[in-house]
Amino acid sequence: MPITADVILGRDVRIFQPDLVNLYGCSIGNETKVGAFVEIQQNAIIGARCKISSHTFICEGVDIEDECFIGHGVMFTNDVYPLAVNRDGTLQTEADWQVIKTKVKKRASIGSNATIIAGVTIGEGALIGAGAVVTKDVPDFAIVAGVPARVIGDVRERTT
Repeated sequence: MPITADVILGRDVRIFQPDLVNLYGCSIGNETKVGAFVEIQQNAIIGARCKISSHTFICEGVDIEDECFIGHGVMFTNDVYPLAVNRDGTLQTEADWQVIKTKVKKRASIGSNATIIAGVTIGEGALIGAGAVVTKDVPDFAIVAGVPARVIGDVRERTT
């Protein structure tokens, strides 16, 4: 699995097992850590001081701001109605669909095995529970969980 020459790596990015990732055409900010078996596609942007855990898939059109945590096996999508073929049965190409962008705002945390559906915005400091399926925007500092994900709390109200 490659790290292609068109990947932009910030200062002190740590990729612990570079032979076990697939990174191409993406940008990764300063001091971010990337685990094994991660794929980050072209035109994806990862901010500074993020942690991208193993087995995560970040597709084209995903923008993750600074200081975010992405748990193990998180799956992003970039097409709400994916198809393999056109109406006439011919295989679809890049010209046959449009990337739907997704944004993860600063300091958000996404739990392991969560799925983030294309086109949503995850608010600043929000917490996505493990296994959640996020189908709509998540407010700043909200805690969401479930399938589909629903607001169950506020990060600012947690006791530490």
